[in-house]
Amino acid sequence: MTLAYPIVTEKAMVILENVNQLSFIVAKEAKKAEIKAAVEQTFGKKIVAVNTMMTTKGTKKAIITFEEKNAAEEILSQLGIV
Repeated sequence: MTLAYPIVTEKAMVILENVNQLSFIVAKEAKKAEIKAAVEQTFGKKIVAVNTMMTTKGTKKAIITFEEKNAAEEILSQLGIV
């Protein structure tokens, strides 16, 4: 399983509203192309970019930028978070 769960913090919500990006915790061994494919297949939204980083807790975080204007908000609504 590539995607673990979305990150829902104040900073993540500001990025969601202003830049149309979502943050997810992903598997450590997941590559950018695998993350992109998993999100597109799961949610059916086109992705512009995937940026990854390792957190201080030792988990891998992916910041995903969507092509559609409100795609990030729609995904969180589907997940029942917003």
